[in-house]
Amino acid sequence: MRIAHTADLDATTLRSARALLHDVFDTMTAEDWEHACGGLHALIHENGELIGHASVVQRRLLHGGRALRCGYVEGVGVRADRRGRGHGAVLMGALERVVRGGYDLGALCASDAATAFYTARGWQLWRGPSSAFTPEGVRPTPDEDGNLYVLPTTVPLDLSTRLTCDWRDGDLW
Repeated sequence: MRIAHTADLDATTLRSARALLHDVFDTMTAEDWEHACGGLHALIHENGELIGHASVVQRRLLHGGRALRCGYVEGVGVRADRRGRGHGAVLMGALERVVRGGYDLGALCASDAATAFYTARGWQLWRGPSSAFTPEGVRPTPDEDGNLYVLPTTVPLDLSTRLTCDWRDGDLW
């Protein structure tokens, strides 16, 4: 397992990571890939081939009138023929160490299939409403409610209040 910033990854590794995520997620977009870049990548190679990827990027989330520095997890995926062997846990363990050591909280938007994996690792479902800062102002994001998870670190969180994310192109969460 290797951790590296996007800037320290060569073009071949970045292409391999993007291809892996396209294989893992049917609906992977150019914006989704962009969201996974600009932070730290956890990478697992086996026999010279990339079989697992996850990244954490910095975002700002507004909670209780305070802007929090968030380690936002993106692009978590393991090649289909290598799943069920603990690779996802290794990737997440590396990113959770980064989140706990460098951010006010961790956050991610999980698919229904991944919720048990994240909750078993201590991620907590955000029960309150979600929203996002947009060019038109703050906009509710009800489609994401029930899929947002946080990893508390040092900042007390009320999981039943509003959580607002910063703006980005593509999926806001």
